[in-house]
Amino acid sequence: MYRIIYDFKAVFDRDPAARGVFGIFEVLFTYSGFHSILMHRVTHIIHILRIPIIPRVLSQLNRFLTGIEIHPAAKIGKGIFIDHGMGVVIGETTEIGDNVTLYQGVTLGGTGKEAGKRHPTVGHNVVIGAGAKILGNIKIGNNVKIGSNSVVLRDVPDNSTVVGIPGRVVRYKGKKLDNLNHQDIPDPYLIQVHYLQHEINDLKTSLKRCKKLVKKK
Repeated sequence: MYRIIYDFKAVFDRDPAARGVFGIFEVLFTYSGFHSILMHRVTHIIHILRIPIIPRVLSQLNRFLTGIEIHPAAKIGKGIFIDHGMGVVIGETTEIGDNVTLYQGVTLGGTGKEAGKRHPTVGHNVVIGAGAKILGNIKIGNNVKIGSNSVVLRDVPDNSTVVGIPGRVVRYKGKKLDNLNHQDIPDPYLIQVHYLQHEINDLKTSLKRCKKLVKKK
């Protein structure tokens, strides 16, 4: 439960609206993001104790009161900050590191095609923008920033910035990547598309030659 102290401190570290003595009471009584994490800390402990039904009932109550849905089994590190939070969904096998910031509408979910570990693993010091969707059993590295409304379906290396649909790395270790090389590693699907395009071009060339030969005859 010591993590709650770090969660409370994270609000003041990352939200300029929370300040002063009155800010303490404001966070305690009006911040739904903090309330949802506080409730999750309780439901997670009950889940670990293998007490049935109650954790899920409390998580549903949590969703009703805050608009934030967190499965009791989700593992969340210390110092998480959910800003505004309405519409945030955190799936059952999600793992989140320390000092992570989530904005409203973020989904850490599954693709519907996996079993077992089917939700993302998020590293430390990650910021995920409003409306972003991170789906499947993928790993988001440390010190990553994910832009608003991005859809991330593959692993993201440490110290990266990701934007777009599907999400692409546009900055890596502080350096902006070339527009034609958004990923720090080759994209196997793109390679296959280029290969197929070359095959199609070769077939077109062969057909043209055949047509010329037929006309000559």
